[in-house]
Amino acid sequence: MVKLLENKVGPIINLKDYRQFGLQVYDEILSVAEKLQGKSIFHINATPQGGGVAELLKSQVPFEKAVGLKSYWLSMANVPPSFFTVTKKIHNLLQGKPGLLNEEEKNLYFSVNQELAASLKDFCDQFPDGLAVVHDPQPLPLIQFIPKNFNAIFRLHLDVSVANLSVMDFLKSLIEKYKLVILSNEDYFISLPWIEESKRKVIMPAIDPLSEKNQPMDIRAANAMLEKFNINPLKPLIAQVSRFDAWKNPLGTIQAYYSAKKEIPALQLVLLGLLLAIDDPEAVTVFEKIKKHARGDPDIHLFADPAEFAEISNETFVNAIYTASDLIIQNSVREGFGLTVTEAMWKNKPVIAGIAKGILMQIEDGENGILAATPEDIAKNIVKLIKDKISREKLGRVAHESVRQRFLLPRFILDNFKLYASLKSKIWS
Repeated sequence: MVKLLENKVGPIINLKDYRQFGLQVYDEILSVAEKLQGKSIFHINATPQGGGVAELLKSQVPFEKAVGLKSYWLSMANVPPSFFTVTKKIHNLLQGKPGLLNEEEKNLYFSVNQELAASLKDFCDQFPDGLAVVHDPQPLPLIQFIPKNFNAIFRLHLDVSVANLSVMDFLKSLIEKYKLVILSNEDYFISLPWIEESKRKVIMPAIDPLSEKNQPMDIRAANAMLEKFNINPLKPLIAQVSRFDAWKNPLGTIQAYYSAKKEIPALQLVLLGLLLAIDDPEAVTVFEKIKKHARGDPDIHLFADPAEFAEISNETFVNAIYTASDLIIQNSVREGFGLTVTEAMWKNKPVIAGIAKGILMQIEDGENGILAATPEDIAKNIVKLIKDKISREKLGRVAHESVRQRFLLPRFILDNFKLYASLKSKIWS
């Protein structure tokens, strides 16, 4: 039976551990949180793991609980794969891909969400009032079934600045029903001109500096871990850590690697895109193309199956990749924000990235990273940075500091809490 299930988040966090990332922000969080004590909020998204939304929620919800909110996270369960084929198409159309939804696809989209309504009602019936935050297009139609004693916010994480107008027209009547619409970049509202100014909010995502993959790791430990997978610590290593998705342009990354390898024959490439997100049915197809493009090169290391390193956690393995890499590539064509860019920058790594709007929010070319429009540009900068350790390390230091100032979890939490508090009288009795 299709339903919404509550995700049991990790252990209760120690709020004081976050004071080190900014005392002023920390104190302000506690001050605003006093106004929100005991209030009910629940987040709804497609899947409990894989992708940026789950990455945000697995830190956001425990933090909200720790300061006294009744915060919950619900994800879809037992949903037919055909539904996620449709929602992936919607995702692609929202990011500008040509095409149309047919009537069968529209009907499936609505029917699955209608089936979710029963479990949504069962959950909401436990509370006298509250706030629902609906993340991304998959559960968007649930606005029709959220009880009147709840208010709802739509949180869209994609870059919709060049959205296919046909799909935006299709979703318009649903989006308009929400109290507020939150995007990651003001520019994205260009495709939603019918959303009135008072309903528009911008909150940039952030990473949790205390999560397993974002904490410091000893380089010797990282190298020892990767040696078990035939990655040579004595040879230069570059990596792209992101879902296997055409918008991330992994084939272009491989092309850049081959070009750079002509000047740096010992160069190694890791493409890490664990197939965890059930809402991304195209990932397997993209991965098959990547394998063909890699042509059996022993210096290209592909990681898609978490079972390959079952003895260690996914997060520890990702941490090891970031730590051991000389630089990180994020060759995205579209990026709502790009948390993997933020993660790499936090690990003091120079990032060479595509010119996507979400990345432009984070990287100032030549200051805290490198922007590159083509595989040839990426290759040129790979060669330059691999040969220039001083420049590489300087970029990494500045990158780390820019994340510390702008893109850590406490700032993100404060932005959300201020939003909740501004709505308090309109939501909770």
